[in-house]
Amino acid sequence: MAANLHDEPLEAAYDARLLRRLLRYLVPHRRTAAVAFSAIVGHALLQLAEPYLIKLAIDRHILTGELAGLELIAAALLVILTGSFLLEYLETYTMGMVGQRIMYDLRMEIYAHLQRIDVAYYDRHPVGRLMTRVTTDVDALNDLFASGVISVFRDIVLLVGIMGVLLWMDWRLALVAFSVLPLIALVTQWFRRNARASYRAVRGWIAQINASLQENISGMSTVQLFRREARSFAAFDRLNRGHTQANLDSIFYYAVFYPAIELIGAVAVAAIIWYGGGWTLEGTLTLGTLVAFIQYSQRFFRPISDLSEKFNILQAAMASSERIFGLLDTPPRLAGPAAGRLPDGPGRITFEHVWFAYRGEDYVLRDVSFSVEPGERIGIAGATGAGKTTLINLLLRFYDVSRGRIAIDGVDIREIPLDHLRRRFGLVLQDVFLFSGTIRENIACGADAVSDAEVRAAADAAHAGPFIDRLPGGLDAAVAERGATLSAGQKQLLSFARALAFDPRVLVLDEATSNVDTATEMLIRDALHRLISGRTTLAIAHRLSTLRDMDRILVFHKGELREAGPHRALLARRGIYHTLYQLQYRDQETALA
Repeated sequence: MAANLHDEPLEAAYDARLLRRLLRYLVPHRRTAAVAFSAIVGHALLQLAEPYLIKLAIDRHILTGELAGLELIAAALLVILTGSFLLEYLETYTMGMVGQRIMYDLRMEIYAHLQRIDVAYYDRHPVGRLMTRVTTDVDALNDLFASGVISVFRDIVLLVGIMGVLLWMDWRLALVAFSVLPLIALVTQWFRRNARASYRAVRGWIAQINASLQENISGMSTVQLFRREARSFAAFDRLNRGHTQANLDSIFYYAVFYPAIELIGAVAVAAIIWYGGGWTLEGTLTLGTLVAFIQYSQRFFRPISDLSEKFNILQAAMASSERIFGLLDTPPRLAGPAAGRLPDGPGRITFEHVWFAYRGEDYVLRDVSFSVEPGERIGIAGATGAGKTTLINLLLRFYDVSRGRIAIDGVDIREIPLDHLRRRFGLVLQDVFLFSGTIRENIACGADAVSDAEVRAAADAAHAGPFIDRLPGGLDAAVAERGATLSAGQKQLLSFARALAFDPRVLVLDEATSNVDTATEMLIRDALHRLISGRTTLAIAHRLSTLRDMDRILVFHKGELREAGPHRALLARRGIYHTLYQLQYRDQETALA
């Protein structure tokens, strides 16, 4: 398989270890599983009784011509068949129930873990592949618990029971039947080894296909705009061909295994007929015993021949469990203390000799030090790639500093529980993300603590009220996925209202007006003048006009803090800020300065 961004190399896993870990998920549902396993044992015992009753019918009644008692055997067979039906229904239904409950538990565990993992993890792993963990991979484990476990357990009980009955009925003929077992073991081992590798490859290609689909469908407008359809199609064709070939490799092993077991089983039955027929003619074996042996042998090799299907389920579960447990075993790198709270001080923020690199030694921020006093309005300026957004990501602990520290009232933010830390901040990003739901739900972000009155007040304060009132349903108007039915300006206003609904002590604006028209920007600026009073504010902006009224402006260049001061003082210094300002407002410099 060609390696690329979406590949997920897996180490060879020990099946028993994975199975033991998977079976732990049965523990909360052990009572329901116990009912299913009891039904399995009962069903297997009834299946063992059928051929033996036929033996009795042949030897005691049909060959002797004595019909008395034959009706009892017929009635017993009818009862056994009815009981088998009821027990098979019970085992299938209860294990299906267990499978669904385990699937629910596992999906919730994965989703909860995804919420705890740091943002850097999502930078390295495509969304489509993570979706596969929660959907396709969990479905594969459902098949294991709903049908794989039950089938294997039933077959083991049946195989052990048949071996015992055959040895009890006639040990000589039993040895004839068992003579092919070493050959079956060799074929099964060959199949097991190759099917595991092929199925892992299939699942890997599926993950790549999902990731590619998610990426290209999300960016379809860009694909079409830059006429990348042919290149995108060729890339998807490569993935699809790889997936098809991996499936064909898997099919080959199944195509060989199933007929091979059938052939070996046929050889065993032929040997039973040859030796058993001779012993029957010699009078050392009854005809009923020979018939029962043939029936038992067919039932003995049938579950072995069905191993192709069971291996399919098992290999799917093994490949999926490797990926699922690989995700669940990924520790959150930003785990904060379990207990604690924000310091009771006024909220002074300090960056102390902060260095940060996303990868290796390629530092995005270099020895950055500054402080933000409570209620101070700070603007952050700089060219693209200067490290402005990274600064905010570190403050909110989406990432941790490489060196140095960030503190609030002297307390390192790494010593503050994440939920307590982030509760202090209100964030408005350049790229607004809206959830499917209603306007009200998006402003409150699903928090019960935010009342309807607070939602309305936040919307009005952000000047979102007028356009919300024009929507059908007002605050209860439906929002499409990612806010597709709203304009960029409307989404930005909702994002601003969302931040204000929680009455944050610190307001963080990351290019908050970069995606809005001039009229909407004026509305936001008007709201800002009223709302940032008494609230610490950090505002990142390319439009330097939005930073003119800030108490201080921090100017970053290539990851370093190069200048700091009020707007007019920075212009008078004629440094980096002055250059950026000239580039933006060359024709209006005199009027705006």
